Amino acid sequence: MYYRFGKTFYYFSILIFLFLLLYFYSAMSDQVLYSLSESANGGEKIGKDLLFYGLIGVFMVLNAIAIFPAKALETKSHQKMHRIFPIGDPYRDYILTWFYSFGGVLNVSLGIMAFYFHAINNQEGISASSFSVFFYLIPILLVVWIVGLFVLFVGKAKQLKSGV
Repeated sequence: MYYRFGKTFYYFSILIFLFLLLYFYSAMSDQVLYSLSESANGGEKIGKDLLFYGLIGVFMVLNAIAIFPAKALETKSHQKMHRIFPIGDPYRDYILTWFYSFGGVLNVSLGIMAFYFHAINNQEGISASSFSVFFYLIPILLVVWIVGLFVLFVGKAKQLKSGV
């Protein structure tokens, strides 16, 4: 049951990331700053197409890595995972929720990165310095999700050890 919320968050985060990326892509100039510096040229620049396709590539790779185990468990294509997390086991629901929500957290992190690129290239509307909170938020969220995975594994190990 919980994994449906994780799945919804995951698919919603995909839509939000793609919307933000396409919107920011259309608003950027041909040369995009990706690093600020105090030099005369303002920072390091790359083409907006390279940034766009690079972010799409990172997005696709991270999503494939994050969601493959959940899809393998859901479709029963990986028999060892299916034996450890059989249908009806509460930890199956928890682990599926974790994988989908972790994919959503990765997508939100990429959306924040795209928003940052937009902010440093559009200094009139949004200041890039206001993103320091988000750059601390991304690693904190990732660490919390990784710790949650270990908590799930410890709980599953105790369940397997007790033979329930």
